[in-house]
Amino acid sequence: MEKLVAGHKKFLKDAFPLRQGQFYLLAEWQRPEVLFVTCADSRVVPDLILQTQPGDLFICRNIGNVIPLPGEPAGGVSATIQYAVEVLRVKEVIVCGHSDCGTIRALMHPDKLAGLDSVKDWLQHVEPAWKHLTEAERNGEQPALHSALTHANVLVQLANLKTHAYIQRAVAEGRLNVHGWYYDILSGRIEQYDESRGKFVAMTD
Repeated sequence: MEKLVAGHKKFLKDAFPLRQGQFYLLAEWQRPEVLFVTCADSRVVPDLILQTQPGDLFICRNIGNVIPLPGEPAGGVSATIQYAVEVLRVKEVIVCGHSDCGTIRALMHPDKLAGLDSVKDWLQHVEPAWKHLTEAERNGEQPALHSALTHANVLVQLANLKTHAYIQRAVAEGRLNVHGWYYDILSGRIEQYDESRGKFVAMTD
């Protein structure tokens, strides 16, 4: 807690005065153009990775960057996404997975989840990722399998997103685009899913 309090004091002293006008404009309303759905992992820091500013991103976080199907309970995830699209009228929705994801490790080794009933229940939203893997990927080494499952999970959650009627309507109206991303913690690089090529490609390409 001492570190957090010290950080807040530094924010008030050094950072807030430089952005006071910006926060004044944001105090009454927000108009983000991007909804960023990603994992709760502490190593994934969207504003740092994308160099965005306060007010730029509307962020929805949960372990495994899960998006439930219509009618499925998943905390406040569905409400957050619908609010962003229907009320805030964001123009882009990004579903971003990442390397070394603990949820994917749990998917690979569910036997290690003794006593973690809530985590076990949550995995039902991620399990369809197995269906996207080839036989070679299923039988590959653990690091390669983890990477393949993480990429596959992004596709699963992206597909779930597109089943919601308000998403379909917004896309059809031409006011919304949806994207699948994979962030590599070690290199800091992002891959984005290219639907026309059916694979993830480096964003810098």
